[in-house]
Amino acid sequence: MLLLIAAVLGIPISAAAFGFLALVNELQSLTYTDLPKALGFHGTPNWWPVPLLAVAGLLVAPIIRYLPGNGGHEPARGFVASGPTPTAYLPGVTLAALVSLSLGAVIGPEAPLIALGSGLAVAALRLTRKSFPKQATAVVGSSGSFAAISTLLGSPLLGAFLLMEMSGLGGPLLGVVLVPGLLASGIGALIFTGLGSWTGLGTYSLVLPDVPHAAEPDVAEFGWALLIGVAAALVAAGIRWLALHLLKLVEPRRLPATVLAGVVVGVIALVYAEWTGHAASGVLYSGQSGLGPLLENSAQYSAGALVVLVTCKAVAYSVSLSAFRGGPVFPSMFIGAAGGIALSHLPGLGETAGLAMGVGAMSAAMLKFPMVSVLLATLLLGTQGITVMPLVIVAVVVSYVLTLRLTPPPAAAPAAEPEASRSAGGEPAAGDEGGRASR
Repeated sequence: MLLLIAAVLGIPISAAAFGFLALVNELQSLTYTDLPKALGFHGTPNWWPVPLLAVAGLLVAPIIRYLPGNGGHEPARGFVASGPTPTAYLPGVTLAALVSLSLGAVIGPEAPLIALGSGLAVAALRLTRKSFPKQATAVVGSSGSFAAISTLLGSPLLGAFLLMEMSGLGGPLLGVVLVPGLLASGIGALIFTGLGSWTGLGTYSLVLPDVPHAAEPDVAEFGWALLIGVAAALVAAGIRWLALHLLKLVEPRRLPATVLAGVVVGVIALVYAEWTGHAASGVLYSGQSGLGPLLENSAQYSAGALVVLVTCKAVAYSVSLSAFRGGPVFPSMFIGAAGGIALSHLPGLGETAGLAMGVGAMSAAMLKFPMVSVLLATLLLGTQGITVMPLVIVAVVVSYVLTLRLTPPPAAAPAAEPEASRSAGGEPAAGDEGGRASR
């Protein structure tokens, strides 16, 4: 029965996810390309992101403040497995992410899609007016998440690993959740591919065309793997520290602080564009669609310009994490890729190897999911990824272990209050066996 439900729900949920991503893409083009032309500008001015991101803050803050669900989870705190998204939260999660992603915040689409997929799946169950056990509801919600991000990361398997590591599933429950989830993910991938071909919009999946040839790893590159792993852990620790400290300032004064955060991100993009002569869009957005052009045009970037890009993107990423709504995956990958390409200007490191190790190490440091990080960097590069996989593994392990050492342990929950482990929507939270499905 669970397999049948997962198969049926995978079709409309993956179509809804495709529509969400298509809408984000269209709104980005409308606000940053079409609107300036309509106002008489020959191109998009470098200062354009400043007022647009201020408007984003003005729209996102009331959504977070007044709609149920806080607009989704706080991205500064990383991925949180808190059970299926309550139906009442869906409008706030959708709108907050749509505005944040469309108007240029440095945030990714994966966390909102995970939340929307689980929420839509549970809402569909409730339409049947039948009573389902909590564990079955959690499994169906997880299947919805699988379907929603089935091709976003470039492969249905990557989405499956992401959700498994995020939820911490293991033992018999892993099989119960994984099989329906994989089925929903496979169907979702077919829907994404079909809609992408039918509409001509593509699948919005993470791909890198024309990856440069990677030589077999040597001793020097293994040394670079150690250094990149350490550097990524330190950079990610700085990003996380700044985001969490800014979050403490944003929460009590949500409206003015979110508007100010948008202005700051816009100013950072303006500074980058004026300083380097490259487009401000390199700093804005999640970076998902920017990875391919970055690699393709890497010869046009000096090492100094790439260092400026990494710095500006990292600071804008921290500010966006503290105030807007989205996920942490793609900006971390972009920062790692730009950093790895910058380091490839030094002796002993190839460009493809540097990019792969940077992507893997930064992903591991920001997400704390080592398996997903290795697969992301490897599958992203296609056949060249197999060649550099040993280097990626070393960089990811070093980054992951050092990140665990640098991250303070979470505070222990009071043992005498079991109800505190439940989510606001009444679903079991991450500590309950029935609620470990991904959000």
